[in-house]
Parts: sequence; structure tokens; C-alpha cells
Amino acid sequence: MAQSLRQLVVSKAESRFSLLRLAPFLTLCVFLAPVVAGLAATILPALGFHPALNRYDIGLKCLLQFFSLPGAGRSLQLTIWTGFLATALAFGLAMLFSASFCHTRFFRCAQCLLSPLLAMPHSALAIGLVFLLAPSGWIFRLASGALGITRPPNVITVQDDWGLSFVFAVLLKAVPYLTLMTTAALGQVQPARSLALARAMGYGVFGAWIRTVFPRIYPLIRLPVYAVLAFSMSVVDVALVMAPSNPPTLSVFVLRLFNSKDLAMQLPGAAGALVLFLIVVGSIGLWRVGEILVARVGRRIYSSGRRGGSGTVSRSLAAGIMIMLLLFSFSALMVLALWSLADWWRFPDAFPHAFTLTTWTRHIGAVGRPAFVTFVTGISAVLVSLALVLLCLENEDRMGSINRSRTLLLLYIPLLVPQMAFLFGTQVLFIRLGIVGGWIGLIWAHVLFVLPYVFLSLADPWRSLDTRYRRSALCLGASPWKVFFRVKLPMLLKPMSVACAIGFAVSAGEYLPTVFAGAGRFATLTTEAVTLASGGDRRVLAVYVFLQAVMPLAVYLMAIVLPGWMHRHRAGML
Repeated sequence: MAQSLRQLVVSKAESRFSLLRLAPFLTLCVFLAPVVAGLAATILPALGFHPALNRYDIGLKCLLQFFSLPGAGRSLQLTIWTGFLATALAFGLAMLFSASFCHTRFFRCAQCLLSPLLAMPHSALAIGLVFLLAPSGWIFRLASGALGITRPPNVITVQDDWGLSFVFAVLLKAVPYLTLMTTAALGQVQPARSLALARAMGYGVFGAWIRTVFPRIYPLIRLPVYAVLAFSMSVVDVALVMAPSNPPTLSVFVLRLFNSKDLAMQLPGAAGALVLFLIVVGSIGLWRVGEILVARVGRRIYSSGRRGGSGTVSRSLAAGIMIMLLLFSFSALMVLALWSLADWWRFPDAFPHAFTLTTWTRHIGAVGRPAFVTFVTGISAVLVSLALVLLCLENEDRMGSINRSRTLLLLYIPLLVPQMAFLFGTQVLFIRLGIVGGWIGLIWAHVLFVLPYVFLSLADPWRSLDTRYRRSALCLGASPWKVFFRVKLPMLLKPMSVACAIGFAVSAGEYLPTVFAGAGRFATLTTEAVTLASGGDRRVLAVYVFLQAVMPLAVYLMAIVLPGWMHRHRAGML
């Protein structure tokens, strides 16, 4: 009875703590206000309203002007084709691998290898793939002896007209992401008993997983799948490196209009951004319709009673594809290291003639400034995001349950809305606020994309913490804030560190937020790498890209090591 009264008094005291209750509202303002204002500031110029250019005639002229531009139709087709193909392949491969190796040692080993790959920026991986797949790339160099070639072959392996190399680059990031999201969903449904029952009824490994587990986890990974679809259709940095260049994908096409010297081209550029937004929304709706159709067909297949095969073919295929993706990813990082240390490397030699640090020492001064901006921006965005997330989660604990599905949808808004559709408008907002081209605007733009990943990484560990620790500390006389700092934060140091590492990796790979919010005054490793990728010395490019890839990996390694070192005298908290 006394304990119940104690909890009641504490809960009433907490409910009166107005500052903490403002945390969700403050987070939404910081998080969603630039997105909403950015969309509005993009839609209005797309309809012809642009006071800065003395344009007030609202209508469809800008949209018609955009579609009349040479290459706009082809860019539209390329965007839709590559977006659906990359998403369908990534989703299918992630499900195939999860169904074939769920709860096996190989699955756990793959998880350990896939997690660091998420820390590697998209553009770094894409440039590494160029060093691998290009006609003068490492693969052709290694195979030159067997193929009997002495000069690069006349084949198109990068930036092909169909965008297949671009799709492959997206797969290398999307498959690990969806696989890890599936792993997190499996932890919520606990499928071991369902799988055992299905196997006892004669179903194979793959058939049992598809029939009993997949229908339960797909609602949990639906938003990540939509995010992959939106990313595939709207990504810019990977498209600049791997996609066709004439005409390019729609996102790159719109970026060229925004960067045109003729300011009047901003109107068709805004119209193109609006078209991209509508395409992504329509594609997500079309995917949703496909889900309903597949569910209806699946019910008939499930009720047929067919047991299927043993799953040997699917397991072999899933293992082979996953090993291939891992080899390509780590080979891309390896070839970057080789080029950054190469003294001279002529085709068709498999390795450089000699290794040297000359390129590093010669350009260490030039690469230092972008590295500093990347580090400061990433750390600042992570700290701001972590503070907001912790306050929101603490408010959730004290004020009771909330609508988690609605919260999840709000978090995914910046991931589902194409960056090009609102960052131009966000730049206009920042100009009005006087923070464009400054540190505040740059960090704020990165927080928009860092905060969702920090929240998604930290929410489940926070909510899974045993509430008896909190109640015991309160009964011993500790204040709610003392419980927060002395009990919760130390016990959740490891998931907090991992969430910060993921957030830093997201910030280090952002290209468009830096371009729009930085207004050309800030150069990060990502912006410099994408610029250098259009031409120049491969050794210099390799220095920038290798450092761009290694910096998030180093932070990720620190996130793993630091909690263990701080809790080295507390074995139960490791």
C-alpha cells in the first residue's frame, strides 16, 4: 500500500513537470517544421508563385515548361524503373536470406558484417564500386591475365543506359538495411515456436518461414521498405556517380536546374521537385496496392496445403548472393585504400608498382578542412538529436503510453519525402531566418535526417529496460532526474553509443543537406568526393573517399569499445 501511494505521488509530481512535457513539441518543431515549410516553399514556385523573380501568375506553366525540357521524359522513366527494380530486388534478397538462415550461426555472422557496412556512406561505396567495375577497374586488372587483355575493354560497366550499375550500388546498401530491420522485427514476434510447428507439419525451412513469420513481420518493416523505395528514386550522390548522366535520373536533373546560372530555371526546377515528390508518393501507393494483391494471392497458396521443397536451392542462392554482396562492399573499401597508397598503377597490373604515402602527405592539408567540417557537423547533429530523443523517451516513461505507430510514421517523413522536394524550400526558410551558409543552418539540416535513425536505434532498448530499476530507485528516495542520470543512462550506454555511431554515419554521408544549407561555404568529405568523382587523379580521390568511409567506421568501433571499457569493472553491464 505504501509503495502504491509512493508511486502515485511521484507520478503526480512528474505530470506537473511542464518543461519535460514540451520535449515532444520542441522535437516536432525542430524536426518537421523545416520539412513542411520546405515543401510549401517548393510547391509555390512550382505553381508559378516566386516573388523574388517577380512571378505571381499561379498555374501549370512551370510544370508544362519542365516536361518540355529535353530529357525530362527519359529521366522520369529511368527514375521509376531503377527505383522499383532496386527496391524489389533488395526486399526479395533480404527476405530470401532471412527465410533461409533465420536463427543460424551464418545469419549471426552476416549480421556482424552487415552492421559496419551501414556506417559506410553511400557515395563512398559508389565511388569504390567505380574503382572496381570500370573498364580500367580492379576486377578487369585482376582478370587481365585470364582474359588476355592489355588495355581496358570497350564495354560500359558504369553509368550504363539502363541504370543497372546504379541499381547494384543501391542494393549494396539497401539489402543490409532491410536485413537488419527484419532482424529487429524478428525480435518482436519470436518466431521459433511457429517455425517449429510448421516444420513438424512437413514444411521446408523457406516455406515455413514464408507462411508463419513473413505475414507477422512485414507490417513491422513496411515503413523501411517504403524508405528504400523513396531513397532509390530520389538519391543524388549515388546517381551522380553510378547512374546515366545524359539524361540523368530525375533528382540529378532537378539539381542541375536549381544550379543553373539562369535564375528563371528555378521555376521548372521546383516543378521537377514537385513531380519527383508526386512520383514517390504514387509509387508508395502502387507498392501498397501490390501488397494487397500479393496478400490475396498468398492466402490461396497458403490454403492449398502444398509443402514445398526442402529449401536447399533457396539457401544456396541466398548464401551465394549475400557473400557476393559482402565481397563487393569490402573490396570497394580495399581498392580505395590501394589507390590512396599507390605510387604508380598502370593497366593491366593487378597491384600498384609501389606503395607510398606521398599522396596523403601532399593533400593532408587540403583534406583536413573537409574532414573537420564533417566531424564537427556529425558530432553536433548527433548530440542535438540524442538530447531530443532522450527527453522524448523520458517524457514517454513519465507520462504513460503514446501512439507508437503514429510516432513511427512521423519519424519516417524525412525518409519518405524526397530530399529534393523540400530542401530547396528549406533553403528559402533558412535564408529568411538568416542562418543559411552558417553552422546553425548546416547542423539543423543534418538533424532532420540524423534524428530519425537515433530514435529508431534507441527506442526499443529504452522501452525494453526493466521498469523495476526505476521503481526501486524512486522508492529509495532518488528524484526522477537522478534516476534518469544515475540509473537509466549508465545502463543504456551501449545502445546510446550505437545510436550515436549510426547517426554520425548518416550525417557523414549527407550530400544535398550540405549543398543547400551550406550554400557552398562548407565542404565536407562527401561533397568533395562527389565533386572529384567527375574526373581527376584517382589517387587524390581515393584519399578523400577512403577517409570518408573510415571516419564513420572508426566512430562505430568506438561505440562498441567505449561501453565495454567504461563498464570493465561491472561485468553485468557489458
